[in-house]
Amino acid sequence: MEPTLPRSAYVDLEHFRAERERIFFRQWFCVGRQEELPGAGDHLVCDVAGESILVTRTRQGDLAAYYNVCRHRGSVLSAEPGKPSQAEIGPTGTFRGSIQCPYHNWTYSFTGELRAARFLDEDFDRATLPLHHVAVRMWNGWIWVNLEPATAPSLEEQVAVPGGYLDRYPLGELQSAHRIVYQVEANWKAIVENYNECYHCGPIHPELCELVPAFRQGGGANLDWKNGIEHRDGAWTFTISGTTTRQPFPGLSDTELTRHKGQLLYPNLMLSLSADHVTAFILWPQGPAATTVVCDFLFHPDEIAKPDFDPSDAVDFWDMVNRQDWRACTLVQRGMTSRRFEHGFYAPMEDWSKDIRRYIDESLQ
Repeated sequence: MEPTLPRSAYVDLEHFRAERERIFFRQWFCVGRQEELPGAGDHLVCDVAGESILVTRTRQGDLAAYYNVCRHRGSVLSAEPGKPSQAEIGPTGTFRGSIQCPYHNWTYSFTGELRAARFLDEDFDRATLPLHHVAVRMWNGWIWVNLEPATAPSLEEQVAVPGGYLDRYPLGELQSAHRIVYQVEANWKAIVENYNECYHCGPIHPELCELVPAFRQGGGANLDWKNGIEHRDGAWTFTISGTTTRQPFPGLSDTELTRHKGQLLYPNLMLSLSADHVTAFILWPQGPAATTVVCDFLFHPDEIAKPDFDPSDAVDFWDMVNRQDWRACTLVQRGMTSRRFEHGFYAPMEDWSKDIRRYIDESLQ
């Protein structure tokens, strides 16, 4: 067995601070879905590892992102409580015509230019004080930000998924029909490692293993994630019954119509894909031992528009599985605080979880 990351990587504040600078601020960080900002001025207030970021829709329909800081005296521009505490699907709020500081009413356009500064001389050069920009991009309907736009890497390279693994899923067309926000007392990496293995599935997910027997066979070893994981006979989606009245996504392959896929997009987006819905987990690290997990349930808009649309079969099943996972992650976090714990070990069937070692080593150099 190979060792995990050391204890300090999960419990020390200094290590978390290094991750803030090297990962959450310098790499692309997922903050939500495009349908949350439908109109001009709609905005999200996002807490990216302690930095408050505004993402807004411009009059041209584009996305723009800024540090939530006025250039005058440093007041926040939007004091509305924002993600990750926001349980509703939609914008944190809507700017009416402009972005106006609540302190001295300095006023900015949706594209970040300073438009008005009360009672200052006409020769005051407003062009020198735009909002501090944050890079923002879209990928398959998800909004990603980078807090260091001058050195931002390619988003496409960061989230590249080889082999057309997700190409047939209409991710950009889907819409969130339900959201659950979880407060998990665990390091974000412990959650990622848990997501990346099914050695734990037999002991803590009996209902999931009833739906997907392969998850408990051999401790979850040799799972064929490339082609998807088969359900039990007669089942084809992640619900208690394994079926649903919703139609599968159009254009899926024969295997995708009956199998489940999963994908981790570092640092903070986890996707679980069924034939009729996608469950998306956005991780919001709050410190060495706390993570907010925003879980969105995405469906095709044609299904959402039906009068009898009801996502509860998927939502209830996932909520049960999620709570089992979060409890396990919390127990791991508590145990790792012990002075006797130096590092853990990866069993052979936990090979995918070892990827977090490579990712952290490369990111922190």
